[in-house]
Amino acid sequence: MSTILIAIIIVNVLISYKGFNDLSFFRKYEFHVGSIRAGEQIRMLSSGFLHADMTHLIFNMLTLWFFAPVVISYLGSFSFILVYFGSLIFGSLLTMVFHKNDYGYRAVGASGAVTGVLYSAILLQPDMMLGIFFIIPMPAYIFGILYLLYSIYGMKAKNDNIGHTAHFGGAMGGYLITLVKEPALFVDHTLMVVLLAIPILILFVMEKMGKL
Repeated sequence: MSTILIAIIIVNVLISYKGFNDLSFFRKYEFHVGSIRAGEQIRMLSSGFLHADMTHLIFNMLTLWFFAPVVISYLGSFSFILVYFGSLIFGSLLTMVFHKNDYGYRAVGASGAVTGVLYSAILLQPDMMLGIFFIIPMPAYIFGILYLLYSIYGMKAKNDNIGHTAHFGGAMGGYLITLVKEPALFVDHTLMVVLLAIPILILFVMEKMGKL
């Protein structure tokens, strides 16, 4: 198992654990639109290492553990780091775009980075099968598309505390960085490149039409 993957998981666990037990630390480094607009841009990165609770942390780290090895095996450790942190930043940037006037908006979690790694893995190995709830078999690309369509629904409905915008931004980051690193995918996996772009196009069309 890659040393860099283990290091990222350890950092997530340590910082999240600190946040669980120190509310002032949690508040200082969480994603908070008002604070970021006041100049605390570090929150756009640091919030990706905090989690709301142990379940949130475990789910994200398990997902990372399953899909990061695919990205590392195809692209190498350095490119995996680019995908992980690039997706985290993409998620934060898209969240700022959609919530820039909601000064009280708060969010935490590695979900943007992890979703980017997931989307990268799907692009690189589109015939991969997932076990939904460890039982139901589903092709990875169908899961990726459905996941982003659900994220659009969540962004529109605004009826839960999940950072759907960060998930979506992370997926976009993983998608774009992977294609920049491996342009041969446009030829080798043309259909997959097109299919995975559909939810991204839907999001921007809905935004232009004022439907979000």
